[in-house]
Amino acid sequence: MSPALLSIVLTALLLCVAAPALAACAYLLCLTLWSARLPALRHTRTVPRFDIVVPAHDEAAVIGRCLASLHRLDWPAQRLQLIVLADNCNDATAAVARGCGVRVIVRDDQGQQGKGYALQRAFNDSLAASWADAVVIVDADTQVSADLLQGFAAAMDRGAGVGQARYGVLNAAESWRTGLMAIAHGAFHDLRSQARERLRLSCGIRGNGWFVTHDVLRQVPYAALSLTEDLEYGITLGLAGHRVHYVAAARVDAVMESSEAVARRQRQRWEDGRLALMTSQVGPLLRAAVVRRSAVCLDLALDLLVLPLSYVACNLLLLAVLAAVASIWVPALMVWCAVAAGGAAVLVVYVLRGWQLSGRGAAGLLDLIRAPWFVLWKLLTLLRPHDRRRWTPTRRRDS
Repeated sequence: MSPALLSIVLTALLLCVAAPALAACAYLLCLTLWSARLPALRHTRTVPRFDIVVPAHDEAAVIGRCLASLHRLDWPAQRLQLIVLADNCNDATAAVARGCGVRVIVRDDQGQQGKGYALQRAFNDSLAASWADAVVIVDADTQVSADLLQGFAAAMDRGAGVGQARYGVLNAAESWRTGLMAIAHGAFHDLRSQARERLRLSCGIRGNGWFVTHDVLRQVPYAALSLTEDLEYGITLGLAGHRVHYVAAARVDAVMESSEAVARRQRQRWEDGRLALMTSQVGPLLRAAVVRRSAVCLDLALDLLVLPLSYVACNLLLLAVLAAVASIWVPALMVWCAVAAGGAAVLVVYVLRGWQLSGRGAAGLLDLIRAPWFVLWKLLTLLRPHDRRRWTPTRRRDS
């Protein structure tokens, strides 16, 4: 093979390897640059009625703390209902919830297991009752800020039909794993969502701490039953012309699992659900983006297509190694090592912005030292054989 042809072949190979990572880096850099804090929303007009639903599967050990947090909400008691949906429970979840003075709905259907089915029941019941203006979803292992409903009402005043609260980690100091999860939340939830809100895109539903109005539920009935039901419904809303607003003034904090085994199952479920949605929804989203000139649908498609951060980092490492090897025959190709380094610099800036937003301080920087091990763990989790179709609920450590 002639030197010129060899150079063309190797350049094409490196370009193919580089393209996914560089596209992801460009996307993440844009979001990082737009991630400044959002202006505070002031609630000045209506006092909507809220159904606050806590879907719970075997959550007797933790649901009491969640309900105590919800009882402290700064909102007129006559304008909210606390509802626990005890879903296929084998423990005392329903009894504990009743003892906390809230309404309990018991759903016992072993043929339909999963959070999506529980939410579908909750939304249908709320619509049938026609009492509330909006439904709020809060997970059972969560504590909420006292001004949660004030933030949601302010967003509704500004026309939001769906909104997502800021989602933090309650036990960030428990271990290096939960510390890294707090930083990951700062980047994946806070950074990205603030940028998308500034750009009037959809921040997506994160499964915990979100609301949807009855008007939107009637227009877009809830039928998200996949492993990642929150992501699925956010996409369905985008295709129907609704964006999910980010309500940074409202906050929920949930317990993250420090157990490797439980965290691995959660990660596998999320990755599998995301892959399934990527294969089924990217096409419709891109078509809607072109036909309707919808920036919301385009961003939702890009969000599915952009690889998780650990994969992007490995992609850049592979690019650097291949470029170094290729430069043995074509020295000019060493420039691709510089390209990989530039991409890595973008990831560092992105992660540091996530750390800043997480509020972890110096302890978070120490957690970041463990990041390479976390990346390796995520890759091994992906490769480990498992049932990709089965929904496996999280088991609480003290249950």
